[in-house]
Amino acid sequence: MSDTVIVNEVGLRDGLQNQPVTVDTDTKARLARLLVDAGVRYLEPVSFVSPKAIPQMADAAALTPRLPADEGLHYTALVPNLKGYQLARDAGYRTVALVLSTTDTFNQRNLNMSLEQAAASCESIIAAAREDGVATRTYISGAFACPYDGPVPVSLPQQLTGRMFAAGGDEVAIADTIGAGNPKQMKDIMTPLIREYGADKFFVHLHDTRGLAAAMAWEAADLGVRRFDASVGGLGGCPFAPGATGNMATEDLVYLLESCGLKTGIDIQGLREVVTLAAEATQRPLGGRILEWMASQEKRGKTPCLW
Repeated sequence: MSDTVIVNEVGLRDGLQNQPVTVDTDTKARLARLLVDAGVRYLEPVSFVSPKAIPQMADAAALTPRLPADEGLHYTALVPNLKGYQLARDAGYRTVALVLSTTDTFNQRNLNMSLEQAAASCESIIAAAREDGVATRTYISGAFACPYDGPVPVSLPQQLTGRMFAAGGDEVAIADTIGAGNPKQMKDIMTPLIREYGADKFFVHLHDTRGLAAAMAWEAADLGVRRFDASVGGLGGCPFAPGATGNMATEDLVYLLESCGLKTGIDIQGLREVVTLAAEATQRPLGGRILEWMASQEKRGKTPCLW
């Protein structure tokens, strides 16, 4: 297995979409620049959704041309339907993220569709994207539990994954949208999927609601997954998933992986600058556990030794 890990930064999208304080486009562009300067190469900065539903994403079209254009950067836009896909494609995105929740209730709240309607919508977007040469990543949202209906059987995200690959999808992200999963569930869901499709087809998206995100991330990494979402400072939360707290903090994920010998190419000191600006912009305290530890060492006059 490769020792290189892709960390996809979703703080600008998933991290900001549920914040009560509106973050302006200039600040988002500055955050993106700092993230890239810290070594982040994969970012999901926008979603093309109704501004009435998610006001924080109303500037998606305005922010896109202001994102860093450094060589080797990979941007993804989240799209909820075919119209959103067309907007993302026309804005120049070569990868789009789709959302398919595991229950009727969650799909109704999130997309105003039934599970079957949402799956069919994803299939339509995948077909259009294949014609346009755009890559797709389908998020199986609520893969471990639905915020409305409770736990879901491991067979359900597996079945939906198979359906998306059969439709021609390029990647699937297994998403613990409300942070309700545990490492055993991760193993039970991912082991047969990796056996059938290969680990390089999967992302893992984790929220740290119950403090198990790091354990679940390591379980996935131990199984061979090398692609993860994370949100700087632990920003996050879904407007349509009650109880969902922030994503796993990018700095904590980077520390976990790097300390175990895997390579992310991301500098934790650089992420500290991003967290500082994000905290100012959202008017709330932010930062993963590793940053708290680093600050405690510095208060004692010590230089934090990360590795």
